[in-house]
Amino acid sequence: MLTALILIPILGAIIISLIPDPPGSPSRAKPIALITAAIAFFGSIYLATQYDLNNAGLQFVEAHTWITPIGLNYHLGLDGLSLPLVLLNTLLTIIAIYSTNDQLDRPKLYYALLLITSAGVAGAFLAQNLLLFVLCFELELIPVYLLIAIWGGERRGYAATKFLLYTALSGILILASFLVVAWVGGDFISFDYADISTAHLDLQTQLIALTLLLVGLGIKIPLVPLHTWSPDAYVESSPPIAILLGGVLAKMGTYGLIRFGLELFPETWALVAPGLAIIGAISVMYGSLAAIAQRDIKRMVAYSSIGHMGYILVAIAAGTELSLLGGIAQMVAHGLILALLFNLVGLVEAKTGTRDLDALNGLLNPIRGLPLVSTLLITAGMASAGIPGMVGFAAEFLVFQGSFSVFPIPTLLCILSSGLTAVYFVILLNRTCFGKLDNSLAYYDRVTLPERLPALVLVAIVVIFGLQPNWLVRWMEPTSARFVATLPVNEVVLPTIGQVAKPPIASLTPALTAPQLAR
Repeated sequence: MLTALILIPILGAIIISLIPDPPGSPSRAKPIALITAAIAFFGSIYLATQYDLNNAGLQFVEAHTWITPIGLNYHLGLDGLSLPLVLLNTLLTIIAIYSTNDQLDRPKLYYALLLITSAGVAGAFLAQNLLLFVLCFELELIPVYLLIAIWGGERRGYAATKFLLYTALSGILILASFLVVAWVGGDFISFDYADISTAHLDLQTQLIALTLLLVGLGIKIPLVPLHTWSPDAYVESSPPIAILLGGVLAKMGTYGLIRFGLELFPETWALVAPGLAIIGAISVMYGSLAAIAQRDIKRMVAYSSIGHMGYILVAIAAGTELSLLGGIAQMVAHGLILALLFNLVGLVEAKTGTRDLDALNGLLNPIRGLPLVSTLLITAGMASAGIPGMVGFAAEFLVFQGSFSVFPIPTLLCILSSGLTAVYFVILLNRTCFGKLDNSLAYYDRVTLPERLPALVLVAIVVIFGLQPNWLVRWMEPTSARFVATLPVNEVVLPTIGQVAKPPIASLTPALTAPQLAR
C-alpha cells in the first residue's frame, strides 16, 4: 500500500504526458492530475484508518532487496512521524492542483512535474533506507526547479537557479553524512535504517557526520543563515508551487532532523542541542523582524515561514517527549497555515494586480472589495499568530511547554517572537483589509466559489484541529515517546511525558480552549 502512494502520482504523470489533448478543447491534464491526487489522498486516509495508535514502531512495512552491492534496498515504513506528513503532502497536492489557473501555458508538463514532486516527497517520508531517502529527496529537485523557472515571476530564473544550487548542495551533504555513518569503522551491511548504527564511531567522527547532516537539512528547512534561497523561491513561485515549497518540501528537513539526526546520533545530539536551540531562536526572531520590514505581502509570508520553522528546531533540540510532540504538530500546523496564506495572497494578487502593502487598502469593503478573502486572511493571520482555537496555538503551546525546562532562554525568545508574529500580521491586515478604497482603481473582479474553496477547506481544518488538537496529536504520541527513549540524557535528567505532560495531553482540548487560559 505504501508503494501505491509513490506510484500513483508517477503513473498519473505518465498518463498526462501520453494522452493527447483534443484540438480546440481545454487540456485534460488538470482533471487527470486532480483525480490522481485524490486517489493518493484517499489512499493515505485509508492508511490512517488502519493505523494502530498503540504501536510506536513501523507499520505497513515493505522491504525488498534492490541494488545489494551498494546497500540500496527498497524499504518503506510508516509511523507517527511520517503518517501526518504523508497526509499533509497528499492534501496540499490536491490544493495546489485545484488552485492552479486554468489558462496555464504548457499544462501537461506542469501537472506532470507537480505529481512527480508529490511522489518524491511521499517516498522521502516513507523511506527506511538511507540511500532511498536521498534518492527521493533529490527526485523533487529538477521538477521544482522547472516549476519555478517556467511558471514563476519576473525573477524566476534567478530564484530557480538559487533553489537548484542550494538544494543540490543539501543533498550532497546529507549523502556524505550517510556515507560516513555506513562506511567508516564498521562492518557495512546495507543502508537500511534498521542496520545502521553510530555506536561504532568515535565522538569526533560522529560530530563530523552529524554536522554534515545538520547543514544539509538546515538548508532544506531553511534555517538562518542557510535560508537565503527561500524568500526568492517562495516569492517568484506561483502560489500553488509556493504552497508545496513551504507547506511540504520544507518539512523534509525537519523530518530528517528527527528521523536521522535525533535517532541515529542520540549521544552526540546532546552536545549540539544547545547550539541548535540558539539557531532555532535566532531563526524565529530573524524571520519575525524581517517580515515586519517587508512591503511585499508574499515576501512577508515567506519570512514568517522561516520564523515558524525555528520553533520546530527548538523543540527537536530540547528532545523531550512533549517538545517532540509539539514539533511534529507544528510541522502539520505550519504546512496548513502557510498553504492558506499563500493561497489567499495569490487571490489578492490575481484580483488587485499587486502585492504592495502601500497600494492595497480597504479590501474588507463589502461592496467593491474582497470581503470574504479579507475575512479568511484575518483568520489565517490569527492562526499564524497562535490565537487559541486555531491549530497553531495547540502546536506552539506544546513546543513551549516541552522546551522550557531544557532551554528556557531560547524558549522565552520564541515566545517573545510569537508576539512579533502578531505585529507583522496586524501591519499586513491593517494595510490590506482596512482603510478606504481608491475610487478610481478599486473595481475588482468577484471571487468565485471555486476560487474560494481551497481556502475554505484549509480554514476548516485549521479550526477543527485547533478546537480538537487531540485528533492530531494522538497519531504522534507513541512515536515521539519512542524517539525520546533513544536519548540517554532524558533517562536521567528530563521529565517524561508520563510524569509531566500526560494529563495535559489527555485533556488537551479543555486545557487549550478554557476561557481562563484564553484570558
